Amino acid sequence: MISFEEARVLIARQVVLSGDELVDVEEALGRVLAEEVRADRDYPPFNRAAMDGYALRLEDWNAGLREYQIAETILAGQPASKEITKGFCYKIMTGAAVPLSANFVIRVEDSVRAGQLVTLHAGTVKVYMNIARQGEDFLAGQLMIGSHIRLSPQLISMLAAVGRQQVKVKKLPAVAVLTTGDEVVPIGQEVLPYQIRNSNSYLIRSMLRELGHIPEFIAHVPDDKELIKDALEQALKSELVIINGGVSAGDADYVPDLLAALQVRKLFHKVAIRPGKPVWVGVKPNGGLVFALPGNPFSCMVTFHLFVKLFLELSQGLHMPVMLKLTLATERLKKVNLNEFFPVRLDPQGMTLYPVAINGSGDIGLGRYAQGIALHPLEKSTLFPGDLVDFFFL
Repeated sequence: MISFEEARVLIARQVVLSGDELVDVEEALGRVLAEEVRADRDYPPFNRAAMDGYALRLEDWNAGLREYQIAETILAGQPASKEITKGFCYKIMTGAAVPLSANFVIRVEDSVRAGQLVTLHAGTVKVYMNIARQGEDFLAGQLMIGSHIRLSPQLISMLAAVGRQQVKVKKLPAVAVLTTGDEVVPIGQEVLPYQIRNSNSYLIRSMLRELGHIPEFIAHVPDDKELIKDALEQALKSELVIINGGVSAGDADYVPDLLAALQVRKLFHKVAIRPGKPVWVGVKPNGGLVFALPGNPFSCMVTFHLFVKLFLELSQGLHMPVMLKLTLATERLKKVNLNEFFPVRLDPQGMTLYPVAINGSGDIGLGRYAQGIALHPLEKSTLFPGDLVDFFFL
């Protein structure tokens, strides 16, 4: 049995950086960007009205004029047809381009209109008030998004804003997901009193999907050596294999021996953590890793985040995740001499952790509403309120 830190180092040593590929922006959510993205023009590309109102010249206002003739109305997406001179203004809508002959906007709520005349009133005014100036977000050619960052909905929006239909991202390994167990049945099948539904398959696939991965091979097999061997032979054709169940010390836990028979070299088996102690990791004959995760749901989730996610992120050029140090709100006792991970939620300020109740690693609730997991170090039997603990976001 090895330590948590040793396990992560061993996994990191197996990382081979993936290549690049072009994908449609619509398919890029969760993928890791493999290029820099720069502004194709100024943003905003024009002086933009920040609200509905009246655009006018500051020199007229400073001269004491409060009643103006409306030269024209400017809608978003339409250009002005004339310049304004003394005593004239534009009625302008939010998002519309403010002509250069106007340099501030008074909101429509501060106006009284009578036909083509409008009387304006406001407190302190200044040049470019209520105007988003051209280029204040980004200048043409300016770096907008650096490479080696996971694409979020915000970043996808930015890619669309600069007209990118395709984007270069890191390639994803082909992934196989294999679950095992006589007691496990598909979610659409009648479940007997001594059986459980295959929630772990959906758990693993959902965690992969959050990282942009869709498995190419998905299967479930009962605790039968020959059937498991056949399924493993198929799964091992993928670059990355994730197995769930069959790795502990039970009579039907065949996975480690079968992997050895298939020439998968064991990297480690058993880590000094709870939950997840039985986790098995090995190297395929032609490269790529096999992760055999424990069958209990919380153990499966924790070991995926600590080990599988680590490998996937390092393989795409992301850095080793940094654990946050946050304050624990309550006392916590630990009875085992292992690093113990427990579900937690953050207080509204995001600085203090509150443990979330869980009925052991087999609890299908998985510490519901938890926002992350915290580490109770093996050398401490008790954590006290105010202690700093390592925290991982889920």
